[in-house]
Amino acid sequence: MHKHIFVNLGVSDLKRSMDFFGALGFRFEPKFTNDKAACMVIGENIFAMLLTTDFMRTFTDKRLVDAREQTEVLTCLSCESRDEVNTLVDKALAAGATSKRPPMDYGDAMYGRSFEDPDGHIWELMYMSPEAVEKGAH
Repeated sequence: MHKHIFVNLGVSDLKRSMDFFGALGFRFEPKFTNDKAACMVIGENIFAMLLTTDFMRTFTDKRLVDAREQTEVLTCLSCESRDEVNTLVDKALAAGATSKRPPMDYGDAMYGRSFEDPDGHIWELMYMSPEAVEKGAH
């Protein structure tokens, strides 16, 4: 089994991205952060590498997408409550994110909201009740 996940995202302005995610309460691992990349700590073993687009191009021969125009990935983070979903999305909006979709509200079972960060990457925040998790997708 793999022990960590690193999601690599291209950003046009690294400082702006760090300021944005810092306003949401995320911290950065200094050992893996410099003027080309920042290692954002999402969870105990979950990280987002925010890479300047020029630096990200050194990892692939493919054209990078503009996340404002095309969807490259939907990053979904679990939350412990509906309130945590709302708090984080509201912080994101206050820090400059946009939201184009209404909340996904499935009563007591599941609740989610999404936002686009300043580079257009889509982040979904989702709460699922313990009962819904136990039941699964039947």
